[in-house]
Amino acid sequence: MFEDLIDANHRYADDFDLAGLPAKAARQLAVVTCIDSRIEPLAMLGLAPGDAKILRNAGGRVTDDVLRTLAIATAMLSVSRIAVIHHTACAMMTTEAELGGAIAAATGGDATGWDWGTIGDADTDLAADVARIRACPLIVAAAVVGWRYDIATGRLAEVVG
Repeated sequence: MFEDLIDANHRYADDFDLAGLPAKAARQLAVVTCIDSRIEPLAMLGLAPGDAKILRNAGGRVTDDVLRTLAIATAMLSVSRIAVIHHTACAMMTTEAELGGAIAAATGGDATGWDWGTIGDADTDLAADVARIRACPLIVAAAVVGWRYDIATGRLAEVVG
């Protein structure tokens, strides 16, 4: 079932050249963005492997785990800049009830009681994610910005500076 991926990995490993790449972010950047396949964080920001820490989840939301990871990245991995990037036409632009209902229907499981991290108002929720990072006492000396990525044009727009 996964043979295609193992074969691709063998081809990748034949030309592997990232050995010795430092763990620290060369461009002192962390990016929090969505899992949407139309988003290519390195390419859209002109970055190369090793330049930034990339954190992805559904909606690009700032969850407790994102805060944990950013605290580590800012304290130990040279991150001093954080970009939170939401995008247009995101599937997370729905209600908790609608998303939970869709997941329950697809799985047959009980989807109640979960915080799905949906996006009600795009600008308000992006601003809230940026504010959550700025308010975290374990993330210090980091500049934080909130951008929206347009999946139709590939352009970023600043929403929270």
